[in-house]
Amino acid sequence: MYNYIEDGDAVANTHGDDPEKYAAFMARIEAGEKIETDDWMPDEYRQSLIKLISMHGISEIMGALPEKEWTPKAPTLRRKLGIMAKVQDEMGHGQLLLRVTEDLMKPYGKNRENLMQDLLNGDLKFHNVFHMPTKTWADAGMVGWLVDGAAIISQTNMLDASYGPYQRALQRICAEEVFHAQHGESIIMALAEGTNEQREILQESLNRWWPSLLMFFGPGSASTTGSSKQDVMMKYRIRKSSNEELRQAFLDKYLPRVFSLGLTVPDETVHYDKDEEKWIYKQPDWDEFKQIIKNKGPRSKQRLRLREIAYENNRWVRQALAPEPVRS
Repeated sequence: MYNYIEDGDAVANTHGDDPEKYAAFMARIEAGEKIETDDWMPDEYRQSLIKLISMHGISEIMGALPEKEWTPKAPTLRRKLGIMAKVQDEMGHGQLLLRVTEDLMKPYGKNRENLMQDLLNGDLKFHNVFHMPTKTWADAGMVGWLVDGAAIISQTNMLDASYGPYQRALQRICAEEVFHAQHGESIIMALAEGTNEQREILQESLNRWWPSLLMFFGPGSASTTGSSKQDVMMKYRIRKSSNEELRQAFLDKYLPRVFSLGLTVPDETVHYDKDEEKWIYKQPDWDEFKQIIKNKGPRSKQRLRLREIAYENNRWVRQALAPEPVRS
């Protein structure tokens, strides 16, 4: 459900490909054609896609973990069934996206095993919001309502992405994410219309998640964190909008809804500037963001360890399904 993290890792900024092939490729991009798995593509394009889609896919899987923690503690059977279905969907999204990534990695002789090792070694990042704890039931609602809401804004921006397999996968993923956001909104509405204690829990949750939600779309420019790949992504028409444009779209959609529920955000400066036609807000701590995505967030180590245990426990399934006998 999540978008591309700008983390400073190297993706080539220039291409060293055949000039004629590159010109023909860019002509296809500019004509709106879809690039398929077996088509020629510049290395910069392939590497950018691998970085984006692998991060998206693994974030779907890591993102299911904080919600999974609330499955046995959901307040009613209906809520339990709802959050179980959501966790199942997110895992399915992850599998679909990692399959797309595997096809892109074939020319490099790499496969899903390499992706998992990259995750456990810290070379493959997962989204900043999933390094955070979920302390209360309100957090389960907040992840569905605002985190998935942010993801929908980010992913619908790529519904016409130039890489065909990713574009087609996003059609299904975005449709299901709408249900997830409605699931989260239902939890939030129940708490907002509940007792004073429930409203306090909801406000406390929003206060904790607010900085992570602002960080969700990444830094506004390379000057903020030292690097930004958003120009490369837009050049190849993988995405249409900049990080800041996406963040403003999120604020446009959700801040009026937050305020209409009588909730506040922990930022005394936040307001809409009619002259500039944009929201003014206090920047999150981008140094903290860089630490979080280096697996130094509050729950980074625990969630990676949980993923590692699950991967090892299920090794026998992968071996049983492998086309060739596999020795452990």
